[in-house]
Amino acid sequence: MWPLAGIAVVVIGFAAGLNPLIVIVLAAAVTGTAAGIAPLHLLALLGRAYNDSRYVSIVWLVLPVIGLLEREGLQERARALVARARVVTAGRLLVLYLVVRQISAGLGLLSLFGHAQTVRPLIAPMAEGAAESRYGPLREDTRALVRAYAASADNVGAFFGEDIFVAVGSILLIRAFLRQNGIDVAPLALSLWAMPTAVLAFVVHGLRLWRLDAKLRRRAGGGPR
Repeated sequence: MWPLAGIAVVVIGFAAGLNPLIVIVLAAAVTGTAAGIAPLHLLALLGRAYNDSRYVSIVWLVLPVIGLLEREGLQERARALVARARVVTAGRLLVLYLVVRQISAGLGLLSLFGHAQTVRPLIAPMAEGAAESRYGPLREDTRALVRAYAASADNVGAFFGEDIFVAVGSILLIRAFLRQNGIDVAPLALSLWAMPTAVLAFVVHGLRLWRLDAKLRRRAGGGPR
């Protein structure tokens, strides 16, 4: 029963308001020692557990960092930067982001971009700034339209790009489904056949993003300023 002493450490530590990380480590040390685990082996187990789940900490660290950057004016700086570049339009910017997002997803770098870390703080404000520099202040519905197109560029790029990477969960899911129905397909074959679909998705949605400028022009009631 001595290994259960770690539970008492957790209860006491949380009741005392101690740092949760310290409490958990102490509870693990007490439980491991009571179970007869050598100190070095216990330390190795803690290190392996942290290494296997470290992505959780990285993901949750992204949100406060992005929030802090937004509080310090990241969106305003991004909007102003694009507004000074007259050659950049909302449609062209989003097509470029679609290319980058799809290529990075095809290489397995799904977490490199995304709604929280890229679209909301950077891409959407930059697209809004490009539209405002050409057509003046945007109405709320037009601003929402630009943001929706920015989000769609990320969705399409990630969804159709990730299947190109052979070691992704969706490839394994497709292979398992086909195998259940008596069709045995190698993951590499699925990855190769995902490429034409990704190219077609890029062409279709790229044209929609390219036509965004014309839609914004009609909503503004004329050409650029």
